[in-house]
Amino acid sequence: MLKKFRMMLAGAIAAVVVISGSNVGWMQQTEVQAATDLSQVPGYTGSPYTVVNDNEPNFAKSDFTTDAFEDYGDLDSLGRCGVAYANICKELMPTEKRGRIGMVKPSGWHTVKYPDIIKDRYLYNRCHLIGFQLAGENANEKNLITGTRYLNVEGMLPFEDEVADYVKETGNHVLYRVTPVFDGDNLVASGVQMEAESVEDSGAGVKFNVYCYNVQPGIGIDYATGDSWVDQESVVDGEPDVGGNADTSSASGVSGNSSGATEQTEYVINTNTGKFHKPSCNSVKKMKTKNKKEYTGSREELISEGYEPCGSCRP
Repeated sequence: MLKKFRMMLAGAIAAVVVISGSNVGWMQQTEVQAATDLSQVPGYTGSPYTVVNDNEPNFAKSDFTTDAFEDYGDLDSLGRCGVAYANICKELMPTEKRGRIGMVKPSGWHTVKYPDIIKDRYLYNRCHLIGFQLAGENANEKNLITGTRYLNVEGMLPFEDEVADYVKETGNHVLYRVTPVFDGDNLVASGVQMEAESVEDSGAGVKFNVYCYNVQPGIGIDYATGDSWVDQESVVDGEPDVGGNADTSSASGVSGNSSGATEQTEYVINTNTGKFHKPSCNSVKKMKTKNKKEYTGSREELISEGYEPCGSCRP
């Protein structure tokens, strides 16, 4: 299994050309090479991510700038996302609350739920490669992949939060690149490589290079199509029950247990970040009054409206 996984990643990695947009003219067809040692990434063994290249990202020296930019690779012939690359800063962060993204159907998308296995029922999220809180990209099809809730919450979110907190606290810039890894013609990514390095302090504030697994404990996935099934053999001893993070807006008529969906609970919404929190969350204390909105209702109603649960207090 381990050998097969390594061969899969080795075959999936290629050089990617990032073409600059009108707002990033300084980039002029910068060639971005995915880390070659991704071929040595081990198979999933219980941790949502693994460190790549001793945690050293692979940014070109010429990319270190204090100019804001963001670039999203075109969808390929199978409708799959490419590399998402940005220089995260306050200038790029959202100024409006997050909107609905349910109209976007990433490659391999299925609306399916496992209420007895997954806390928030739905297996797949529309995963932002570059999180909404970082660049304010909402329903950008070039920035959304089919990802498990486990990938989104346990894998990607902690690193997104680290970058967001650093930028908000310092006002500095962070080079940030997310590369989805597909095996052959598979429609669902096997995982994503996340790289980040703070610019002004040469990585002293933020620096990482990790690979996050697009898996869901207890669920088997056919990455070629997105089909899935209950598979308890995929559960590693000691794994926690996984909650949720991203948009799970879905088509009506999907079967499943909806117990608890109408439970009335008090939450606090940050209308700027699009996240909701428990009233006792530390983030609520730091929230600006103009962005604070109290809400009483069900968790699922908030998620269906496009809000995300806080990754810290996990409401």
